[in-house]
Amino acid sequence: MPKLIRLYIVNVLIGFALALVFVTGLVWLDVANLRHLIMDTAGGLLAFILLVLSNGVVFAGVQFGIAVIRLAEDDGGSAGGRGVPMAARIPVRIKAVARPQHPRRHR
Repeated sequence: MPKLIRLYIVNVLIGFALALVFVTGLVWLDVANLRHLIMDTAGGLLAFILLVLSNGVVFAGVQFGIAVIRLAEDDGGSAGGRGVPMAARIPVRIKAVARPQHPRRHR
């Protein structure tokens, strides 16, 4: 199996596992009265499955996106550029001359 496919499958499974933990936490903590809605209604199991599925799609996408971005990270070496040292920031004193105040004209 190619490495990219394996990376995708692993991260999608991690995303769906996180979604299952997240939705279970929402039900257990009874956020927005979800425990009552899932446990005491006829379609509660379907609602739980749909919550896990919809959150799983989002979490899996984010998890895979993070994994792809981490592929581009270089653990060592230079951060880019030409290797030219940057100029030091040395403060320079500038003489400030105040303009003379003109008296206001009264109309």
